[in-house]
Amino acid sequence: MSNKTKTLIPVLLALLMLSGCAGNTVKDGRTRPSNSGELQVLNGKLCSEDGQPVMLRGISTQSILISETLLNEQMFKEMSHDDGMNVIRLAMYTYGVGITGYCTNGDKERHKKDIFDAVEQAKKNDMYTIIDWHILGDGDPNIYIDESKLFFDEMSQKYKDYNNVLYEICNEPNGVEWPAVKSYAEQIIPIIRKNDPDSVIIVGNPDWSKDLESVAEDPLDFENIMYTFHFYASTHKEEFRDVVKTVSQAGLPVFVTEYSVTAASGGLPRDIESADEWINLLEEENISYCLWALAKVPEACSIIKNNVTKLNGFERDDYTPTGVWLMDTLQKHTGR
Repeated sequence: MSNKTKTLIPVLLALLMLSGCAGNTVKDGRTRPSNSGELQVLNGKLCSEDGQPVMLRGISTQSILISETLLNEQMFKEMSHDDGMNVIRLAMYTYGVGITGYCTNGDKERHKKDIFDAVEQAKKNDMYTIIDWHILGDGDPNIYIDESKLFFDEMSQKYKDYNNVLYEICNEPNGVEWPAVKSYAEQIIPIIRKNDPDSVIIVGNPDWSKDLESVAEDPLDFENIMYTFHFYASTHKEEFRDVVKTVSQAGLPVFVTEYSVTAASGGLPRDIESADEWINLLEEENISYCLWALAKVPEACSIIKNNVTKLNGFERDDYTPTGVWLMDTLQKHTGR
């Protein structure tokens, strides 16, 4: 081998490494793992690794199994590069019928494979990911706390070196008060922290994650914690916006991990005016948000029409009015 060839090899290797990094970078002005690193919570706001306030804007799956076919490589590329999403929430139902309930004889390995594949696709496309333990029909997160401990131990061990993973440890507690939810969180958070000391952890609260006032009176004593708030614009209006604004301005870290323009049922009617007012508030308060839902089931909250057969490459006519509103809203708000 000539000396000239030997000299070129390190240069070529460096170029290959740079090109690989470039493939994971989206330069659209929005918050990305490539430019903001591992996120943290400072002074009640979600911030970049270097302490600057950031905004995540994206989407939540329906049940991860219902949305499974949409979690494909091309769809991730389009969500990130074309639609400007920088976060996807992976909603894994803990309670359900058949294979859909992780804790009720569901297909655990299939659920986890969907999460593993989606996290890798998000990483490849410079997006953050929320792994969501989707409490709903079970109401009290303590019912399946042993399963939750095992799940988050496994997830936090697997993703401890990833800078794009956030954990949502209980989606929508209901039928219980904040002390019960707080007790659950105080057992789950240390398990995650043991493996992944600095990750952002998002905690739900009573009344389907709308009781931020109880949380504000007795918050958790951990760092890098945020609290979930969910709204459906046709049902939850000014009264709820006032609560979010009050607690946010008082310093409570809030993340809207689920919302839509519809009624709380996920069905009609849509209220675009109320939805726009919500987004204006969230933008003013630097509160990140994920729309429900990446799905084509026959519900008003789905972004894709249920008679559309393709799994990516969606055009404007393929979207429901909810999907059209989302795309317009994402286009309007550049990252900061």
